[in-house]
Amino acid sequence: MPAQQKPVTALSTEHLGADLKGRSVRGGLLNLTSQGTQFVIQMVATVVLARLLTPADFGLVAMVATITGLGQAFADLGLSEATIQRKEITHGQVSALFWINVSVGLALMLISMASAPVLARLYHDARLVNLSLLLSFTFLIGGLRVQPDALLKRQMRFASLLVRYVTSYAIAVVVAITMAWRGAGYWALVALPLTLNFMQMGISWLMVRWRPSLPRWDAHVGSMITFGGNVAASYFVITTSRSADNVLIGWYLGAGPLGLYSRAYNLLMLPVRQLSIPAASVAVPAFSRIQSDAERFARYYLRAVNLIIWISAPVFGFLFVAAHPVIVLLLGNQWRDAAPVFRILSISALGQLLIESTIWLFVSRGQSKRLLRLLLITTPILVGSYVVGLPFGIKGVALSGSLILLASLPWILKYAFQGTILTLPSVGRAALCPVSTSLIAVLFAELALHYTAPDRIFLQLFVSAGMFTLTLLFCVLLPPVKREVMSLNKLANELRLPATTLENAS
Repeated sequence: MPAQQKPVTALSTEHLGADLKGRSVRGGLLNLTSQGTQFVIQMVATVVLARLLTPADFGLVAMVATITGLGQAFADLGLSEATIQRKEITHGQVSALFWINVSVGLALMLISMASAPVLARLYHDARLVNLSLLLSFTFLIGGLRVQPDALLKRQMRFASLLVRYVTSYAIAVVVAITMAWRGAGYWALVALPLTLNFMQMGISWLMVRWRPSLPRWDAHVGSMITFGGNVAASYFVITTSRSADNVLIGWYLGAGPLGLYSRAYNLLMLPVRQLSIPAASVAVPAFSRIQSDAERFARYYLRAVNLIIWISAPVFGFLFVAAHPVIVLLLGNQWRDAAPVFRILSISALGQLLIESTIWLFVSRGQSKRLLRLLLITTPILVGSYVVGLPFGIKGVALSGSLILLASLPWILKYAFQGTILTLPSVGRAALCPVSTSLIAVLFAELALHYTAPDRIFLQLFVSAGMFTLTLLFCVLLPPVKREVMSLNKLANELRLPATTLENAS
């Protein structure tokens, strides 16, 4: 039977090689569509829940979610990446990984339940016991869905993932808003992740054409666990660095300030996640297939980084300028004290996206040990910066963390590029036009706000958005910027697909 006529099983990836570039581009479009839809749904949830609940409600749940998030980072043991990254894999190997994931999820659930009283004593709030017990079930649910998710991503079935993400988010948000509207208080915030995880697990199992067998051990499973364990440890360290600020603020300042800080952080992370998650979903399997082709690998990475920066730099620049009206209009006047934190955090948002992109390089090339080594060096430095800023309140924590992250970015990129032909100047060239254009727009928008000094929130938003947009449009007329925009337009033309092509992407 000719290779092109072989049936596509849940584990095969041979069919991807014939059109890897096209499938990656189509996958990028589908992932951006998925994330865009999720962004709208999550924004609706953020706006509505912020008006139905109080900062203390969000702070209370954040105390638990911060701790359980550490476990979630370790829950899949990195075995989803092991399944995606491996060129060849068998049914028995995936089954073995599945049962390991379920066992780890069950163990973490029991540990979390046993730790609930300790958490309540740490934060001096008995309500955290029941919150912790209920949120512990997300570990078991997550363990059950790791391998089905990984198989969908391994085969780059992005249309299926789009349907799963959007459906599960829509249902979870409706449940949470309904509970908040009916007076459930912070329990609505607990229902959101529980419903979301359960729906994603169920839909993944309905979509994937694979069912586990009894666990069997072979020689390759051990190496996959070693690789995955390093990835899981890396994700755990990443989550630790990102959660340390919440833990310290909750312990030192209490639920109210933590609620303000966590809402500002999570609101800013919405656009970050809308870019990083779909980019990683496409980049890791695609880069894994071309890891031996150094020039193609570097070209794909720089193209992806350039596109992401063109999308994100103007967004974060505008959010920096319009932080106050954005916070007040979206969340309500009771959240106005979160605006300065939101503004400060936007300074380092682009840096976070670039650091996320280095993870693609490590994982796709199978260098989980080097990734872990890097994180073990940078995380204590970042956590230390939070401690330094803590006496100055939530603004101090945000500023110290942002400055340290930006200062360490060049070294992190240089370390990640070792063994490739990528260089800091090449990334600098990819970032130069979008970053420079956005900084010019920030400058003129700030000047417009300073000299017009509008009192009303809507006028502040109108002035900042108007001047920011006009400046961007003017900059597009400059020759270097115009050339890059034309290049992006060429990429956009590649995304215009016939309907049947979308079916093939699933």
